[in-house]
Parts: sequence; structure tokens; C-alpha cells
Amino acid sequence: MREDDSAMDKAKGKAKEAAGKLTGDRRTEAEGRTDQAKGKTKDTMRGAKERAKGAKDSLTDD
Repeated sequence: MREDDSAMDKAKGKAKEAAGKLTGDRRTEAEGRTDQAKGKTKDTMRGAKERAKGAKDSLTDD
């Protein structure tokens, strides 16, 4: 997971959501919210992975 992947998902989601609102297309609007959530989830997972690595490193350092 790269940081730019999550940023791309969030940006794409915002654009889709806005387009859906503008056109009254609820499906596109919902897809946009889903894309944004996917980007936020990637951020959360990356943070958890980094914290786990840090905890592991602190336990193995002598």
C-alpha cells in the first residue's frame, strides 16, 4: 500500500460524490463515498502496519 494510492482513492471519491450530487445520480454519489472510505481504510491499515513494525523493532532492539 502506497500513500499515493489512498490519496488517489480519496480524490477520485470526492470527484465522484460531487458529480453524483450535481447530476442527482445517487449511485455515483454512493460510489464516491465508497472510494473515499477505501482510501481512508488504506491509510488506517498503513498506520497500523507501521505501528506494529515499530513495536516489533522496539522489542528486538538490545
